[in-house]
Parts: sequence; structure tokens; C-alpha cells
Amino acid sequence: MERGAIPLDELAGGFDLQATVESGQSYLWRRGDGQMYETMSAHGGDHWYETVVPELDPVGNDRAVVRVRQHDGVLEWESSTDAVPILTHLLRLDDDLDAVLGATTDDPLLADAYDTYRGMRLVRDPPFACLISFICSAQMRVSRIHGMQVSLAEEYGDRVSFDGETYHAFPTPDQLAARTEGELRDLSLGYRAPYVQRTAEMVADGEAHPSEAQELAYEDAREYLTQFVGVGDKVADCVLLFSLGFLEAVPLDTWIRTAIADHYPDCDRGNYTETSRAIREQFGGEYAGYAQTYVFYFLRAGGE
Repeated sequence: MERGAIPLDELAGGFDLQATVESGQSYLWRRGDGQMYETMSAHGGDHWYETVVPELDPVGNDRAVVRVRQHDGVLEWESSTDAVPILTHLLRLDDDLDAVLGATTDDPLLADAYDTYRGMRLVRDPPFACLISFICSAQMRVSRIHGMQVSLAEEYGDRVSFDGETYHAFPTPDQLAARTEGELRDLSLGYRAPYVQRTAEMVADGEAHPSEAQELAYEDAREYLTQFVGVGDKVADCVLLFSLGFLEAVPLDTWIRTAIADHYPDCDRGNYTETSRAIREQFGGEYAGYAQTYVFYFLRAGGE
């Protein structure tokens, strides 16, 4: 086992691990005490989080188990390998958060959200797992979405041993494609079960892969992702933002539509494409997705 620590004062703009991994961006981490998503407003804690990380092309790692917590001014980690490049990639520790937030629009709602959850960063989840997670997200609470991903990993993913414990990797496309709709329904996926099975089949057969969207311009990338079964514009935007690095993407979920109605009514253009363009411009363009994520979490946790 390898251990290490990343000083938080070396991260431009700071960092809040709990807000980052419990804000509804990622469903691939587990909290060591089993209380993931038990509170609506999670930030500032020192809990251990763990995940099994697949091979990541930008990092060049083998599959690894990573445990991490924020404690006494450092990001403390334990892993089966050097976790610094992995954590830097997954948690966007290389972002200059002050510069990013400073490049978005200066308005009262964003200022309140930034002040409340200072240090929250976007994530870079593995593309296939992110895609499946958000296919499962339709009309679901974040705790239920997380529970579905845990069940998929425990039921169909590889078991990985580390430090005397057994962890479960998220299933590969082949592993999920081999499941029946009935088996997936038994894991409480409901009507999402055939979407997950067919999307996994598309990736396993080489018909399409979510990472291929990275080579396209933003709106073309969103259109590319909608070919996967169960993926509309909003889910596609989530994958673009929380996995593929399109920081301008603004998923138009319930909370962002509420923000538009209450704070930015001129951005409502009556359809997804035009409303998306308008709210991206309102939020400052290049880093609009950062603004979206802060607003989403702030409003969901009871901010106004």
C-alpha cells in the first residue's frame, strides 16, 4: 500500500472533498462510514471516501483502489499505487478555481453559492461509468442513483482486494451487456434497465463510445451522446460536464430550470438548445458548467 498527502494550500482556490463528491456530480465514490448522501448540504467533513479506478488513458494508470480524506489541511490518501495523478485527474485538482469562478458572471445567486461551497470542484469521472450513472438518474434522488451504482458494482463488477478489504469495480461494458433486462430490473433500475443494457451493448460491440465525443465541438458532442439509449440532451450534458471536460455544458435539470424561472427568466427560450445557449452566456460561457454545479447544489440544499 502507498500513502501520501497533498497540501490543500498548494491547490489554487482551495478544495472541499465532501462537497465535490457528495454534490450529485459523481456516484462512483463510497463513504467509509456508509452515510453517503444522507444530508442535503454536505461540505467541510473529514470522512474517508473510496473508489476503484479503472485504467484512465490521460493518467496511464492500471486499475487501482483509492481511499482519500480531507484532514488537517491536507488531502490524505491511501492506494494500491501513486494516487496523486489519479486524484488530480478525477477531482480536477489542476484547475485554478479562483480563476475559473472569477471568469463566470458576477451576480448575487452565484456569489452566494460560491461563498457557501467554496472549494467545490467539478469531477472527471470515467466516461462509461458516468454515462451509466446518469442514464439511471432520471426522476431519481441522488441517494437512489448512488445506490443503483453500488448495486451494479457489487453484483456484476470485479472484486478487488486491497489492504485486507474487498472492493467492487464498476462493471465493464462487456459485463453489463451480458446482463438481461430482468436481472437489471431486479436491482431496482426499473424502466432504465433496458437503456443500461442496450447502451452497454453499444459500447461493448464498438458501435459507439462516450469518450469519442471529446473530439467534437460542444453541441456536436452533445448530439453524439444522444445516440445512446436513454440519453437525452440533459443526460448528455451531464456526461460532457462531469466526465469529458466540456466545462461550458449546463445540464438543464429541475434546479437549473428553477433558477432560470426565478433569476434569469430571459434565458427561457422555449426549447433545450436555445435555452442552453442563453444560460451558458448568462453564466459567462467557458466555465458556465462550474456556475451550474454551484447553483444546482446551493438550491438543492435549500439556498435561495
